[in-house]
Amino acid sequence: MSENCFNKLLNKIEIHLKKQDTWWRKAITPRERLAVYLRYLCTGDTLKTISFSYRLGHSTVYKIVMETCKIITENLLNEMLPKPTEEKHIANDFYTIWNFPNCLGAIDGKHITIQAPPNSGSLYFNYKKMFSIVLLALVDAKYNFIAVDVGAHGKNSDGGIFANSNLGRALQQDSLFVPGNAALPGTHTLVPHVIVGDEAFPLKTYLMRSYPGQGLDVSKRIFNYRLSRARRIIENAFGILSQKFRIYNRRIQAKPEHVDYIILTTCILHNFIRKFDNDANEYMYEGVSVNANGTLENLPMQGGNATKDAFRIRNLLKDYFNSEVGSVPWQEYIV
Repeated sequence: MSENCFNKLLNKIEIHLKKQDTWWRKAITPRERLAVYLRYLCTGDTLKTISFSYRLGHSTVYKIVMETCKIITENLLNEMLPKPTEEKHIANDFYTIWNFPNCLGAIDGKHITIQAPPNSGSLYFNYKKMFSIVLLALVDAKYNFIAVDVGAHGKNSDGGIFANSNLGRALQQDSLFVPGNAALPGTHTLVPHVIVGDEAFPLKTYLMRSYPGQGLDVSKRIFNYRLSRARRIIENAFGILSQKFRIYNRRIQAKPEHVDYIILTTCILHNFIRKFDNDANEYMYEGVSVNANGTLENLPMQGGNATKDAFRIRNLLKDYFNSEVGSVPWQEYIV
């Protein structure tokens, strides 16, 4: 985070960070409190290391971190993660940048490793034999988070994680403001607006995933390539997140309800930095990927019974990507 970006963030929340001096000691300044909090997120240092560096008590550092998490969530959540109202703008970006029409976002989830909570049994114990909390996220074509859902227990099945999330329910119930069907560019073929995901998500009329299996024909391989090109934006976003916030490179040691706040504020700050820090707004070009190491683990693949309409929509997109008007010059060399 640049100094200018830090100062912008401080200006937005300084009044809420300010504490009253007492007769016995001067309060820790808002600038110092924000610096402690950002060091915890950005370096991955332990609370013990930070308390030693700032000559503060261990419990004081933890309190500063959690209070600042809450302040950022309460004051910046609606600004940095507003309810989507510009879906057509997002769809235009996915088409012009990543050549995928009628796309409103890329979705994925990550298991984030945490310290085993006391008396939790297997509640947070996931398929990787680690304790985790799940971050489910939807991003736009420019690596900004559109919506996040935090807090699912690691033991939950991945189909259940998506189906029971606020985001999954909103999509299923059609309660998001989603534009109606639109013609694929250069055609009269009407197709719904969709989001794209990997094999961890079910094929739905509003959610496209790749064709499964080996030995696919060229047309299906081209569809899979075009979908993966749009879908990997979410992988890159998670990679950027883990590089900016090194707390993801180790097991997070905090109460589960506090981990939820920590994860949510990193997503808020991710968008904040991309908005106000010019150095963070460079595109990641074709062929460049960011590997999300550390405690970010993929959701495993799942099957599912898709509807005939979902298959039909995927086939329409496949046919479009293989048509003269919908193809891109390099796709046949890639597959």
